Parts: sequence; C-alpha cells; structure tokens
Amino acid sequence: MRKIIHIDMDAFFASVEQLDDPLLRGKNVAVGGTGPRSVVSAASYEARRFGVRSAMPSVIAKRLCPDIIFVRGRFDRYQEESEAIFKILSRYSDLVEPLSIDEAFLDVTCDKLKIGSAILTARKIKADIKAERGLTASAGVSYNKFLAKMASDIKKPDGLFVILPDDAIPFIDNLLVDKFYGIGKVTAEKMHNLGIHHGSDLRRWDEESLIRNFGKAGSFFYQMVRGIDERPVECESVRKSVGAETTFDKDLTRQFEIIAELYHVEEEVMKRVRESDFHGRTVTLKIKFSDFRQITRSHTLNHYVDDFKTLHDQITSLRKSLDLSKVRIRLLGVTVSSLESGDGERQLGLWE
Repeated sequence: MRKIIHIDMDAFFASVEQLDDPLLRGKNVAVGGTGPRSVVSAASYEARRFGVRSAMPSVIAKRLCPDIIFVRGRFDRYQEESEAIFKILSRYSDLVEPLSIDEAFLDVTCDKLKIGSAILTARKIKADIKAERGLTASAGVSYNKFLAKMASDIKKPDGLFVILPDDAIPFIDNLLVDKFYGIGKVTAEKMHNLGIHHGSDLRRWDEESLIRNFGKAGSFFYQMVRGIDERPVECESVRKSVGAETTFDKDLTRQFEIIAELYHVEEEVMKRVRESDFHGRTVTLKIKFSDFRQITRSHTLNHYVDDFKTLHDQITSLRKSLDLSKVRIRLLGVTVSSLESGDGERQLGLWE
C-alpha cells in the first residue's frame, strides 16, 4: 500500500512577512493592497480569527478587522523561500509533486532515508522546515492523494493528521462535501440541491447517476467517496501557458488608456515567456468589464511567439476586432499558450 504525505505551508505569504519583520509577529497581517478593488492574497492566523480570508476584498477585511496591517506582496521572496522548502522535501523522496508555491505531495513508499514510517517522516519534514526556515507546515498522511490532502487541513496550523485505511470510510462519511478536495462551490451547491451534504450522502449514489449529474467528474466522486484514488504522485508536467493580467483601481473608459495598459501587460507576458525559455503559438486577450462580464479572444499562429512585436501585433488585432467604445474595463489579461520545450517536457515550476 502506498504512503502519501501532503505538506501545506501555514499562511505562507503572511508567515514569511512575519518571519522577516519581527514587528509583525503576533499581529493581524494581510498580504495585499489597500485600494478599493484590492484583494487579500494571504492572511495571518491572527487575522483569520476575525474572518479574514484570501481572495476577500481588502475593504471587507478592514471592516472585519480594523487594526489589520496590510503589506505588499514580495513574490520573489516567497519563491525564494519556496525553493528552499522544496529542497528539504526532495531529501525525503524523489517523487515530489508541487501543487502550488506552498504545498506538495510526496510519495514516501520507497522510504528514501529508511526512516521506517510515513508518520515519522512527516514529523521530520515539519521539524526540518521549522529549524531551517523558521516556518510551520501542516501535514497529512494516508494511502492516497485525496485523503492525504484532506488530512493536512484537519489540525492547521502546525498540525499532523493521519488517516489509516480502516479509518478512511468513517472519515469520509462525516466530511462535508464542501470540504472535499476537487469539489468547488458551484458543485457543492448542486450537491446540496440533490440532498448531498456529507460523504455518507454521496456514497449512496451509484456511478451512473453521478455521471449523469456531474459529467466525467461523477466517476471521480464515486471512487473518491469510497476511499479510492489511484492517481500517482507526479513530479513532472508539461507547461501549457504563460500569462499576466492587471485589475485596475478605476475602470478604463478611454481608448488610449486601454491601449497603454494593454501594452504594459504585453511587456510583462513577453518577459515571462523569455525567462521561461518556452514558446507558444496561441495568443489570448482577456477582458473583464465593470459588471464582471468577461470575454476572451484567441488566435493561433503557424509559428512561435518569440518576440514582442509578434505578441503586440496579435493582441492589437484581437483588440481591434472588438467594439470597446462606451465600455468600462476593470481587468485586462494576455496569455501565450500551447507552450512546449524542445523535447516536449520540463520540470513543473513553483508558480504553475
């Protein structure tokens, strides 16, 4: 039977800020801007006690926690810390799958360091991160990725929770479907409308009925609620896109504003394409309006987008194909996709 560990850094961005600035320790900290349209990227556990959460508008966070301290994100710093943490993880397993900059799966079935126990391995990983980086992580241990991911959320922060095979079904039965990894808000609401609130409710449904109501995901739900998840821990993946977008504090209403701001986004995308050493052929323009309506327009070339002029010309063409007069724009985004390297593969980056 496999031995899977899920490591999840606790309030990562906010914790790094508190690590670097002792004056922030123990305080209500949020990483993000303070503008009318800014959102919270991360909140310290002190701020979370007031209901502050990531992706929450900053104005609401300030209302919930009047003495909250906002700090600007330093993503180069977070990436630096993340890379150091992933080096620690790689000491314990050759199979490390990054989910994001601050969490990962490890398959420790082979027991690289001959520790003898996945639980002890998780404890050692947490201790190394604390001793070497000054940060805390929570860990979940089980026999598959779904259960390990669920376990890591149980005792945050600085927690460790184990789900043994005999405990899997009772654990799943009592778990709210809203908490299931892979079930988002919209799907959860649909399940509620069908009388599905806990894992035990979901397990009463046959696979055919789940597929009829939830499409291909129905098969995954059917297996998941029975404690079955055969997905391997994969340490490599193909990168599919590079992009950038900007949300504006004030709506863009004039053509020259749109053109100028779009130019800045294009420059950032081209910078990222060059730094990643990857090239794509599909260019996409994304526009979100003040009423939150969103549109995208794409074009695929017969050659790679490997210089700024090509990207700019394509985005300009897509922009001109739209009637952007008398509109109010709150977000502009540009993406280059269908990326591939010379041999078709690359190591998954921390930001993907």
